[in-house]
Amino acid sequence: MALEHVNAVVIGSGAGGGIVAKELAAAGMKVALLERGRWISPYECAKDDLRNQRTSVLGASFGPDDEERNPRVKVEKDGSEQIVYPSRGAYNNNAMCVGGGTASYGAMAWRFMPQDFRLKTTYGAVEGSTLEDWPITYDDLEPFYEQAEYEIGVSGDVVPDPFKGPRRKPLPMPPLPPNREYAVLRPAALRLGLHPFDIPMLRNSVPYGGRQACMRCRWCVGFACEVNAKCGTQNTVIPAALASGNCELRTEAIVKEIVLDAGGKARGVKYIDEKERLREQTADVVIVSCGAIESARLLLNSKSRLFPNGIGNNHDWVGRNLQGHAYTGANGLMPFDCYDDVGPGAGVAICDYNHGNKGLVGGGMLCNEFIRLPYQFLGRMPPWIPAWGKEHKDFVRTWYRRAVNVQGPVQEMPVFHARVEADPKVKDYWGVPVARMSGNKHPHTLEIADFMSRRAEEWLKEAGATRTWRRVPGDDLSAGQHQAGTCRMGNDPKTSVVDKHCRVHDVDNLYVVDASVHVTNGGFNPVLTIMAIAYWASHHLLKARS
Repeated sequence: MALEHVNAVVIGSGAGGGIVAKELAAAGMKVALLERGRWISPYECAKDDLRNQRTSVLGASFGPDDEERNPRVKVEKDGSEQIVYPSRGAYNNNAMCVGGGTASYGAMAWRFMPQDFRLKTTYGAVEGSTLEDWPITYDDLEPFYEQAEYEIGVSGDVVPDPFKGPRRKPLPMPPLPPNREYAVLRPAALRLGLHPFDIPMLRNSVPYGGRQACMRCRWCVGFACEVNAKCGTQNTVIPAALASGNCELRTEAIVKEIVLDAGGKARGVKYIDEKERLREQTADVVIVSCGAIESARLLLNSKSRLFPNGIGNNHDWVGRNLQGHAYTGANGLMPFDCYDDVGPGAGVAICDYNHGNKGLVGGGMLCNEFIRLPYQFLGRMPPWIPAWGKEHKDFVRTWYRRAVNVQGPVQEMPVFHARVEADPKVKDYWGVPVARMSGNKHPHTLEIADFMSRRAEEWLKEAGATRTWRRVPGDDLSAGQHQAGTCRMGNDPKTSVVDKHCRVHDVDNLYVVDASVHVTNGGFNPVLTIMAIAYWASHHLLKARS
């Protein structure tokens, strides 16, 4: 039986898609929200320190569920290829469930800085990079940042940060009380002449939005919050969309392709439902919000007479400029206990090194790290300690409560050859060509990372660290949970995929609304910018239909 036509079909329920579905439904549009994963409860992600042993930070328990059905292909620097599955770091998974990564993320809620939207104008061209300015500004997004902060819910205090962009309102919730690391790092930053402040978090510090405050447990990043204090689309805007009566959520819906009519307009999508039936959902508007890797893959696999290389790809820009965040920083050993096992752990940050670093294009914020589970501590061991044996065990016993990690994401330089393609040979369980990932980081990204790691080390030494070691990234492909850039926005269809309102060039009823559209990815966790862009794009989509 044919499905009833809807006004909009939204593919993906994460930070972008969940907000778009709510905004359109609240405006009276009939919306079908398709999510390839399930609605996962906190009780399916039990508090198990070893749960993340077999995968990346977010954990395979947030999808995709069946590894063998969902491979990807990773091309190495020497040209060799390997098939990778969701439990491998090279898969670059960003969670596939209702809420997407917002169900399991660390929930830092950063606004990008005004300069982040004008990097090329601020610093000039970077040889070997596709660095460009965004077609929108911080001022364009400011009211939509505010909307995200208040509707989704953000706690913290950014008033002491002199480098932030202008804002009309303070954050709606105060910061969580400081932990021991905060008490050590904040005065050290002040002694160095830096400007520490409380990290903005998509996390309730007080009851907010009908949900209770954070209970400060250690199981936070990579786990669903059992008291709903961590604010994601699954417990804010998606329930609101469903309550409107105008939105239907369909889980375990695997979208195979976007269908165009003879005139080149999007007619709807074909997808496999939870009973493995091929269905076609027609719609007036199609919104793609699958994450930078899967959104590019879907466009590339949606071929037609007008777009023989995939929708929006007549100029070979879909899938290009894949970037994530190369994390860099340092670890320090303190002569006193500074770890108190109070979540979420991360609390204090500085933005003194995001811009204005001599000889560098941008930089990044630095902060203390999230709570560490005992198993995760093994990934932060110094290079002089063996991976097993008595010396290893003695180090953990002595230093587990006396080690501090300071790190941050690097403002990466986008490059054309870092990309996602539809693999010509490997297909998933449903017969769809899988994502094929290749490329590496720009050399300047590594220079920025080295600089930031040295600043992190200085901060730790000032805080009292008796021994430190730095963490710097390699030059391999960057994607992961902060993946971005594969459908960048721009004014010129020859060098971008979507316009400044996230509408695909040449297909006026098809939108991409997620981090795919980021021209650059900032020196911050990008989720609040994804949310702001979702509100921005929804506003202009509704305006265009009025």
